[in-house]
Amino acid sequence: MKATYIIAGAMPEQPLPPTIFHMLEKNLGKSVRVILDPSYGFEGVLAAVTREPAGIWLSNAEAIVLRATIAQPIPQVASREERSEIFIHLNSVQRIEILHSTPRR
Repeated sequence: MKATYIIAGAMPEQPLPPTIFHMLEKNLGKSVRVILDPSYGFEGVLAAVTREPAGIWLSNAEAIVLRATIAQPIPQVASREERSEIFIHLNSVQRIEILHSTPRR
């Protein structure tokens, strides 16, 4: 088997793959759900993304409690509590969901 080495500058520069920061920055101003553990998270508008420390700022945030049952295995929001603005460090995040604009129940 022949080894192939790429020398810097020998090939045209290819764009770097998008990082989580690029993906989050594309969604600034959108509603998001940030899951911290299977039963707890936050919903709000993605206001800012920071790299040092790595995290996100949510405005109009609400703390949410998620519940799943045997009959309904996909977790559903069971309760909400107003939080205003909040910073969430990315080390504590399990999942981030972009929410579509549908009216809340």
